[in-house]
Amino acid sequence: INDGEVRVSLYRPFGKLWVYFNKEMMHRVSKIPEIYPSVHAENFVICLTLSGSKGFSVLMSDIVPDLHFIGDVQCFPLYIYGGDDFPKRKYSINSVSLSYFKDKLSTSKITEEDVFYYVYGILHSEEYRFKYADNLTKELPRVPCVKNIDDFWLFSKAGRKLAELHVNYETVEPYKADIDTGSLSYSQLGKDDFYVEKMKFAKKGEKDTVIYNNKIRIKNIPTEAYDYVVNGKPALEWVMERQGVSTHKDSGIVNDANDWAVETMNNPRYPLELFLRIITVSLETQKIVNSLPKLDI
Repeated sequence: INDGEVRVSLYRPFGKLWVYFNKEMMHRVSKIPEIYPSVHAENFVICLTLSGSKGFSVLMSDIVPDLHFIGDVQCFPLYIYGGDDFPKRKYSINSVSLSYFKDKLSTSKITEEDVFYYVYGILHSEEYRFKYADNLTKELPRVPCVKNIDDFWLFSKAGRKLAELHVNYETVEPYKADIDTGSLSYSQLGKDDFYVEKMKFAKKGEKDTVIYNNKIRIKNIPTEAYDYVVNGKPALEWVMERQGVSTHKDSGIVNDANDWAVETMNNPRYPLELFLRIITVSLETQKIVNSLPKLDI
């Protein structure tokens, strides 16, 4: 194994795994070496579902995403790198695209990053997704320019806020749900008490209480948090699915999220804290999306 070929990747929404990134071992690395030429290369990619996938989804990443990260995905980066010499990078939004927005909005103050986050904001607009629903099932999104500069900045700033939430989800403030630990206080729980095999709802059809394990229950979860859906499923349910223990039927390989928590994150509480953080991410995402301006194009 060569240095730099073992990397952290985003396997599923808000779920990371190690990947051995080697073009001789992997089928179709595509343009990823130009987007993330090394573990030190900083970049952001807008990942969106290809037409024909199950519904339209979009999610940003700052590390290598899996091909099926949110369904079959195509990635649009902020930067393109010139090989291994990663200081040599350029914006993927070219001068023609930047000039288009500047001319349409009669301003010289717009930068490539402003347009990049504007795109992320627009793609979260419920009005945009409804208006172009048929197109999004057949082709890659076409991004319109709004009529006035104020709306441009509202979409661009919202896109930045969404990007910060979605990329830095592991550091957002955990939601203060009620953590029921039975006869023991939370501070009395040891490392093994946070071991999780499979999170599940306490009652079918009721999502305000999740059984984390036989010692921990998460109560008073705001049900509106489940309204934030990625690739056909609430973000919270992606966490419930991935943060546990599963065995691959054919190979017998065991995927244990507790190993990631202890060995990589050095935190046995990681799965529980991640669930609480994604409650915050989900609620804040909905606030930002609901505050987006009318799509006046």
